[in-house]
Amino acid sequence: MSKFIYISFLFLFLLFLQVFVLNNVHFLGFINPYLYVAFVFFYPLKKERYLFLLLSFLLGLSIDFFSDSGGIHAFSLLFIAYIRLFFIRIIFKKTEQDYLLFNLFQEQFGKVFNYVIILIVIHHFILFSLANFSTQNFTDVILNTLYSSVFTSVLFFIGSYIFRRKK
Repeated sequence: MSKFIYISFLFLFLLFLQVFVLNNVHFLGFINPYLYVAFVFFYPLKKERYLFLLLSFLLGLSIDFFSDSGGIHAFSLLFIAYIRLFFIRIIFKKTEQDYLLFNLFQEQFGKVFNYVIILIVIHHFILFSLANFSTQNFTDVILNTLYSSVFTSVLFFIGSYIFRRKK
């Protein structure tokens, strides 16, 4: 039951943080942090994959609803939620038996950094590609992806350091 409360709180907290706070932050006029991707990183691996994909889709769709963005957040979040296990196998060298004991923040920082950065960049590239949907604005897509990825990553690592449980 406590995992259900944790996942529900994480879902609602990230939704309201993104919709009511972070969507109103436009650093230098066009850089916007998308911290709701943290849902993919904090969701436990040992839970059912279909439920995780459904919740990721619903979180993205909820943000699309409030942002009036037509499904681009839902698709990009669902995509990185789907490929998450691939990168856990590649970067952390984990197998299905290791998933029960896997904790992202007990791993080496370099591996965690690479994992987080790769998924954030993929998410942002898909998001901005779908938002622009043109090859004429490809440099804008790359620049927005780069700058927003850096801003989101900094906020993610600061937030995860602040809210990490002390043992």
